[in-house]
Amino acid sequence: MIKNVVSMTTQYPCNNSLVSDGSALTDIFRRLLRIRRIEEAIAVRYLEWNMRCPMHLSIGQEAIPVGISMHLTDKDHVFSSHRSHGHYLAKGGDLKGMVAELYGKETGCCGGRGGSMHLVDLKVGFIGSTPIVGGTVPLAVGNAWSASLKNIDRVSVIYFGDGCFEEGVLHESMNFASLYKLPVIFVCENNGYSVYTQLKERQPNRKISGIAKSHGLSVHKGDGNDVLGIASIADKAINSARNGEGPQFLEFQTYRWLEHCGPNDDDDLEYRPRRELLTWKNKCPIERLKTHIVEQCLVTEQQIDLIEHDIKTEISNAFEFASNSPEPSPAQMRNHIYAS
Repeated sequence: MIKNVVSMTTQYPCNNSLVSDGSALTDIFRRLLRIRRIEEAIAVRYLEWNMRCPMHLSIGQEAIPVGISMHLTDKDHVFSSHRSHGHYLAKGGDLKGMVAELYGKETGCCGGRGGSMHLVDLKVGFIGSTPIVGGTVPLAVGNAWSASLKNIDRVSVIYFGDGCFEEGVLHESMNFASLYKLPVIFVCENNGYSVYTQLKERQPNRKISGIAKSHGLSVHKGDGNDVLGIASIADKAINSARNGEGPQFLEFQTYRWLEHCGPNDDDDLEYRPRRELLTWKNKCPIERLKTHIVEQCLVTEQQIDLIEHDIKTEISNAFEFASNSPEPSPAQMRNHIYAS
């Protein structure tokens, strides 16, 4: 919870056009907080044993999809991986449909067939997520190639973690995208871990962004906890891709607060260096923006309380909707498959 995080004073660069826009900043804060509170609610309710799909929560990593999705339209397409809730919600995905999907209900965004790691919502351009590391990367590149061949004004975004950088398909896809100057944004959410293994134990001492640059991509790096910085980088990168300047590679340093898969705090396993988790919690992206907008008198504590109340009500309604939704009918089990 935000109230348990040490408060901080943050200086945002004066050249960021969003810094003094109270309305825009309040909306960004709402989006960040909404994802956080939804993920916290899922973590609590997961222990009730009614959601049985594996759950990879994105608490601590909310700023990246929010900052990027600010510059995407419904016509732009997003692809994700196993940790997809934040990406889905930031792109405009339906909360009731997502929660119902986690419960395996017929009203879920995939009809209860996919669960947490297989979210799809074509209405908002969320093409899909899969748990296979790197599995959606070539799909995003193929999607961008299709847009290029058909002269469609569409950007494709693919989210993945630092662990994906060890998959050959990512490098093949970056090479292909660069060769054809495709309108695709590769977003590396570098949280430093692949399950329990630190980055330094999995990859040689070289920069991830440097390898992307060697493939011919335009590279942008940023602080994954600075939503305004992310938004500024995303604005430039998305416009570049949209204007025919080729694929963009965005690397953001971030950190997941909970266990790799599940709703629990696993710091007791000691695979993270001592106090590392606390250090990152003290860099909370939501508290960072909250401090800025309160100190600059762009929002009041009463307004923040109202935002909290509205989000809490929305979440409660979504879980009630999921609880009251019907189970999928066995008669429809063979629907939506490629082979009879």
